[in-house]
Amino acid sequence: MESWISSGRVSVNNQTAKLGDRVTGEDRIHVDGKALSVKKLAHRYLLYNKPEGEMVSRDDPEGRRSVFDRLPKLRNQRWISVGRLDFNTSGLILFTTDGELANRLMHPSASIDREYAVRILGDVSDEALNRMKHGVLLEDGIYRFTDIQRGGHTEDFGERANNWFYVVLMTGRNREVRRLWESQGFTVSRLKRVRFGSFFIPSAVKAGHWIDLKPKDVRELYALAGVSTG
Repeated sequence: MESWISSGRVSVNNQTAKLGDRVTGEDRIHVDGKALSVKKLAHRYLLYNKPEGEMVSRDDPEGRRSVFDRLPKLRNQRWISVGRLDFNTSGLILFTTDGELANRLMHPSASIDREYAVRILGDVSDEALNRMKHGVLLEDGIYRFTDIQRGGHTEDFGERANNWFYVVLMTGRNREVRRLWESQGFTVSRLKRVRFGSFFIPSAVKAGHWIDLKPKDVRELYALAGVSTG
């Protein structure tokens, strides 16, 4: 196919095709002037419980493990992540082969809640929590949590050193959760996304495992994106 395209034998919508062009089931494709039938592939959707220590990227100069190494292999399609989680963040991440859906879900106008469980070393005052809820000015804009709930303590060396919080935000900017806590003088020692919109991690889906979404969940996913059908 690449040699056909390079030699100008392929056209898409009456325009000579170029290497790298993308097509959908609605495009008109001709080879040597003859129409080519393109079968529209059904999209897939899955929920993955990401462990720490994996990149949400296909290429990493350091050769670290990728979430895509664990996902089922596809033919003539590719997995697209709905947002990202950094290397040291675990939890829920959705994947689909529908690029338009993924873009709609990630767009700021979708205003979809993202909830994280956060472990902080040391006591956190109510004043610091209120500042993070009302908004903190960082070098690239104002960041804020829409909700913060205390989640209790965990024992460390016989003392209640670690405090857990559940925080909610409606954007997915880089290191947003960590940077907000750092602005108040705290370091996040554990971070896990536990919810995206109406989606939670099922208890049966352990870290490093995935499940295909059921039809009713797929419909809910399109509803979150403001699209009526998948």
